[in-house]
Amino acid sequence: MRVVIGGGSGFVGRELTRLLKSKGHEITLISRQPGPGKITWADVESGGLPPCEGAVNVAGENIMNPLRWWNESYKKDLVSSRVNTTRILAQAIAASPTPPHSWVLVTGVACYKPSLQTQYTEESEWTPFDFLSHLVKEWEAAGQLPENSAKKTRQVIIRPGAVLGRDGGAMKQMLIPFWLGLGGTLGSGRQPFPWIHVSDLAGIIAHALEPKEEPSTEPDVFNGVVPALNTNFEFTKDLGRTLKRPTIFPVPGFFLDVFFGSERAVILTQGQKVVPKKTLESGFEFQYPDLTSALKEIVGY
Repeated sequence: MRVVIGGGSGFVGRELTRLLKSKGHEITLISRQPGPGKITWADVESGGLPPCEGAVNVAGENIMNPLRWWNESYKKDLVSSRVNTTRILAQAIAASPTPPHSWVLVTGVACYKPSLQTQYTEESEWTPFDFLSHLVKEWEAAGQLPENSAKKTRQVIIRPGAVLGRDGGAMKQMLIPFWLGLGGTLGSGRQPFPWIHVSDLAGIIAHALEPKEEPSTEPDVFNGVVPALNTNFEFTKDLGRTLKRPTIFPVPGFFLDVFFGSERAVILTQGQKVVPKKTLESGFEFQYPDLTSALKEIVGY
């Protein structure tokens, strides 16, 4: 299979590329910079989609970049890096004389309103309520194919939680303070912590690239989270045990609001109970379904 990956040089894109190449697939990356095996977003806009059987978009500015202040400029970059790239790919697919049989867009669980009680599946209805959920709404709308194209191309939306892995994502920033014995719960620690190992997220994407005999005009939605319903407290304690380090320094919510900006800090201080109901029903099997196995792989034990 020939697969085009938007944002393929990022954390998730690298893992997905590795997995697909190991299965014998041919990969073309869409990037801001040209290079071997790469085309640019401008190339896709002007020349259309290269011949392929699958298209994936995992592009997007890192939302938890600690080096960027939460301001209008940063928010604009977060939106454009997701919505514009998705729109470019969707329009190229719709215009292609030989469209791919699968189109996979990776968004996020921020569409679901944080709650300590409510449990969300892929079938849960949701309404935008803050900046991040409005972003997901606009992002997913940008990927929707027109009806005549949707009859030819399977559309899939995957909504991951926190993506854990040794080479990037949330863990990259967490490991240093935890190694130093300065790790601790964030805010109350009671908030749900939906998460997935990067290898499993890549696996769900690869699983979703498989063609369907009769694509629906509406996207298939898969929650990219493990079945376990963990809290931030449980994650913190498990990571401390795995690293053999104490976790006695909680980080107050107000500090996170100041450092990250309150609209962004909700990712850390609040959370959603998300269940991968349709993901499991599709036959996907998780390599790392629990924190202990995932964290041991990540820190090398």
